[in-house]
Amino acid sequence: MEQTIERWKREVKDEENLSELLKLSKDQKALEDRFYKDLEFGTGGLRGVVGVGTNALNIYTVAKASRGVAAYMQAHGMRRAAISYDSRKNSSLFAQTAARAFAARGMEVVIVKELMPTPFLSFLTRDAACDMGVMITASHNPARYNGYKVYNSDGCQITDAAANEISGFIAKEDYFGGQEDSFEQYVQAGKIIYCSDETEEKYLRGIEDLLKADLHGLCVTYTALNGTGYRIVPKMLRRAGAEVELVDKQCVPDENFTTCPYPNPEKHEALTLGLEYAKKSGTDLLLATDPDADRVGIAVRHGGEYVLLTGNEVGLLLCEYLLEEMREEGKDTSRALIIKTIVTTKLADKIAARYGAGVIDVLTGFKYIGEQIGLLEKKGEKDRFLLGFEESYGYLLGTQVRDKDAVVASCAICRMVNAYKKQNKDLVEVLQELYKKYGGRENLLATFEYAGAEGKRKISEKMEQMRAAVASGKFGSYRVKSYSDYLENEKTGLPKSNVISVDTENDGNVVVRPSGTEPLLKLYFSAPTRQEAEELAKKIEQEFDL
Repeated sequence: MEQTIERWKREVKDEENLSELLKLSKDQKALEDRFYKDLEFGTGGLRGVVGVGTNALNIYTVAKASRGVAAYMQAHGMRRAAISYDSRKNSSLFAQTAARAFAARGMEVVIVKELMPTPFLSFLTRDAACDMGVMITASHNPARYNGYKVYNSDGCQITDAAANEISGFIAKEDYFGGQEDSFEQYVQAGKIIYCSDETEEKYLRGIEDLLKADLHGLCVTYTALNGTGYRIVPKMLRRAGAEVELVDKQCVPDENFTTCPYPNPEKHEALTLGLEYAKKSGTDLLLATDPDADRVGIAVRHGGEYVLLTGNEVGLLLCEYLLEEMREEGKDTSRALIIKTIVTTKLADKIAARYGAGVIDVLTGFKYIGEQIGLLEKKGEKDRFLLGFEESYGYLLGTQVRDKDAVVASCAICRMVNAYKKQNKDLVEVLQELYKKYGGRENLLATFEYAGAEGKRKISEKMEQMRAAVASGKFGSYRVKSYSDYLENEKTGLPKSNVISVDTENDGNVVVRPSGTEPLLKLYFSAPTRQEAEELAKKIEQEFDL
């Protein structure tokens, strides 16, 4: 590590990284956190704080990763890559850095003219016949983060096997010394070309053709949380007839996320300003998309107040709404498929069963939902896909994109809200009807942050402790009825994953997993009532000293 640090001091030339490196040299622990390892490349690509070091996002780590991806592409006879980026610090610079690395290795590059959502990158990769795609984003993470996500030719995030192979190629590349021309030179040479306006229009028309939404009479307050949805989401909603009020301070790109330091629509704090706007104007709902516009959170007006709905609740509402619409139109609901992750509400299974529809459960990560769409396509059954969703506010309708898509989801949610509005119902009332029909189920998420080198060790220790407890038949003070360890793929039928799911007495369930993109340990609690879910969460947190 000391040799690596000394080399960076010699090789780093740009002022931003060199200045930070000199500053960090006065803080040994901070320096260690930046250099104790290389950023790990997985199915989520790279993600880390923006700054100097091997364990951070900077032009050197982005260039090294891009050279590795380009080498992988060369090894497989691939020639063309798509690139997009979000509103975060250095996103545009990192996108150009990646484009230069690809072009220097002989790849053709299609890059967006301005920041665009992650789902658009998925669409562009497919539409422009690219072999791979790269999205510079850290999604909903705090402002200090950025990331590098890689997609295959299907517009789906790469699989575990591809990620492992690419990681091997990246390891052979150097952080410094790439012989590359400037971004402008590659543009002039025609090796890097800009995505056309026609591609965006084709993407929007695809959503219109899918949903055929008439949003006249609907009033929406919208916040982009200073991200990529700021232009395209209002454009889509207004084309469908909605009246859209913008949260102006959050509908401009802002790398510092000044009014929402943690721009995650799952967090009430991120929606504070949007709720103020909605209450003042009395709109039907608040829509909030995260910085790369792949997740969407909502609050609906109910009894004069605004009620925030969870990702599970919105997913259940969409399941019922879409399946009931199919039935009313005389379509065969038994062919329909709902695809969701293993940490997402099981009530979706009950809704699907009532309509004879199928449900596929996959590992956490929307790439696994996208993968299932690809498998359906190979069987000629792509039309069976009705809805993909996960509890963390990600939804997908249609198959022109193979990742969660807040643009199509925003339009679909508004369409659903408007349909129920014409029946003099709001989504809270509809949700209450669903619970009466199918039975209630409360879901809670608890996250525990363990940062840096020490944090990584702590998460591993906690997972080992919980695995040992489950195997003993006692999970804290709860008796274990059954459990699934997803490292044992021969038993689960799914790819190996560091996840434990525990069914406890009193009809409780706990799923535990480390986040793949943040230094977090995540626990998902489920029980028949809110009180039981909260009690379960409190006891487990105390008993495992989280």
